[in-house]
Amino acid sequence: MSAPHVPQDVPQDRDRDRNQDGSQDRSQDQDRDHAQDRDVPPAARPEVTEREARRVAEAAREQDWHKPSFAKELFLGRFRLDLIHPHPVSPPEDVRRGEAFLVRLREFCERRIDGALIEREARIPDEVVDGLKELGALGMKIDRKYGGLGLSQVYYNKALALAGSASPAVGALLSAHQSIGVPQPLKMFGTQEQKDRFLPRLARTDISAFLLTEPDVGSDPARLATSAVPDGDEYVLDGVKLWTTNGVVADLLVVMARVPADEGRRGGITAFVVEADSPGITVEHRNAFMGLRGIENGVTRFHGVRVPASHRIGPEGAGLKIALTTLNTGRLSLPAMCVGVGKWSLKIAREWSAAREQWGRPVARHEAVGARISFIAATTFALEAVVDLSSRMADEDRNDIRIEAALAKLYGSEMGWRIADDLVQIRGGRGFETADSLAARGERAVPAEQMLRDMRINRIFEGSTEIMHLLIAREAVDAHLKVAGDLIDPDKSLSAKAKAGADAAGFYARWLPRLVTGAGQLPHSYAEFRPSGHRDLAVHLRYVERTSRRLARATFYAMSRWQGRMETKQGFLGRIVDIGAELFAMSAACVRAEHLREADDHGREAYQLADVFCRQARVRVEELFTRLRANTDDLDRRVVEGVLSGTYTWLEEGVLDPSGDGPWIADATPGPATAPDQHRSLR
Repeated sequence: MSAPHVPQDVPQDRDRDRNQDGSQDRSQDQDRDHAQDRDVPPAARPEVTEREARRVAEAAREQDWHKPSFAKELFLGRFRLDLIHPHPVSPPEDVRRGEAFLVRLREFCERRIDGALIEREARIPDEVVDGLKELGALGMKIDRKYGGLGLSQVYYNKALALAGSASPAVGALLSAHQSIGVPQPLKMFGTQEQKDRFLPRLARTDISAFLLTEPDVGSDPARLATSAVPDGDEYVLDGVKLWTTNGVVADLLVVMARVPADEGRRGGITAFVVEADSPGITVEHRNAFMGLRGIENGVTRFHGVRVPASHRIGPEGAGLKIALTTLNTGRLSLPAMCVGVGKWSLKIAREWSAAREQWGRPVARHEAVGARISFIAATTFALEAVVDLSSRMADEDRNDIRIEAALAKLYGSEMGWRIADDLVQIRGGRGFETADSLAARGERAVPAEQMLRDMRINRIFEGSTEIMHLLIAREAVDAHLKVAGDLIDPDKSLSAKAKAGADAAGFYARWLPRLVTGAGQLPHSYAEFRPSGHRDLAVHLRYVERTSRRLARATFYAMSRWQGRMETKQGFLGRIVDIGAELFAMSAACVRAEHLREADDHGREAYQLADVFCRQARVRVEELFTRLRANTDDLDRRVVEGVLSGTYTWLEEGVLDPSGDGPWIADATPGPATAPDQHRSLR
């Protein structure tokens, strides 16, 4: 949806003439006339094939694994419990500073943030933003030497969960600013001069936004059209960006634009820091959404915007790699706020279900409602375990957590949505009623329906569920592609295929036998997870170990069967990833429960919640395995072909379409703005 959140791409209209250079425009003559009217060169939307688009995405990936990864090993059938147990702990100084800030933030949220007001007025009051700046909340992830708070990832996520519970719009503002806005790319890829210049501003006064998405470019950045043409020691930016969270009020922008390649210049998609008040930048529209009504999300046009070359982040062509690398930890902010929703939902479910009676008993005592409450409690515990474990691993920097963070985002957004939906169901008609309406007739103003609306976007933010399935699946099979990828690549030579065949034979001769037996088959494995007087969690870890090998075998068999067509089997890949997500969550829940037991911090209760969660997860895992072999994927594809060809248009008869007129995708032709500028600075 927003610029810091890459949305799922949608099928595009291909019924347009193509120029000889491959660009996809209405016609050369029309574009010349249009360009003369706007005094800009014709739009050059790159037209790329599916294979070319995949190559662009592949080039943006981190290719190597320099550190171990628990989740990567899990998908390979190797249950490396030693990578996450004993549970990582934060340094005492990080804890002291983090807890002190949470106290100040909680007081601020309770006194200064009125979530209901933000929902009604669809805007965060300026005084709230000013207060967040004074509190230092804009600089939670910025090093203290630049004026920031320098919080750990663990406490940054705790702060987002707290702020997001007061107002999801406030949580989104803080997350968009710091998780992928200007601070994080500069921290990882910026020059010292750029850090010295921008980070002090971003820590205290300036709000940032990230601009990648365009009106017809989402998760397929190979077609990015915003251009950055070199001109001396500057670049000239032209183009239109869509869903720019914070873009309406931002002071600094991270903009992804395409530098044209020419002799001696690599070109490619490149990242720039851009001053939001630069001449030629216009916020043409402030978008309104189903939920998160207070976010400042808009459409931003660039027309002849001059950006110093010194504001370029990294080399030309490195923009997508910078964006994806930044997201490796940036994605943890979203599931952190899902944890906050889970905690709040559990509180409301507990209080309401004890007060509301049906047929002589509180509704919580009825099994149908109780099952939903149990799911909320157990899943909230597991979500917090996943986010906390991933965050601590990010702080330690001993492991590569790119898959863990992606799994946390995927699992958090899907389970968080289910939790919010279950709360509405538990509340019944009151769950569907707005908080203002409840208050007007004398009942507690519980914004359950708002939370459901606010949570829905998380399944699209920062990569839709469908895109996350593909992204994680690609990483999960990386080891296979490294040794056998050339075998299924039609562009590779016979000699390359022969070498790949030899490499694959050696790899699989060593790997496959290890998938036959393991610690999960030994009844006394993981004995420390069955302490006296507590639930037995060792049985669940043995299940995870056995199932990880089963998952690896299923993946190998599928690759052997489909080979180069594997990437088209998105239903299968999605289920493989979902199984891995459940196994990761089970592992995190067990490790966290043991950590809390050792710390004498609600250990008995934690063991109970982990046990229930694992039993619920095992049911889901077995269902997913069944659907690997018994599904309707082939039939679904045939129905889709029929839908697209118009075979079933008769089924659409008998209704009216309330949609308005207009194109499916707005015109994004570069040129001067035709709408008033809606940008407003909060400095």
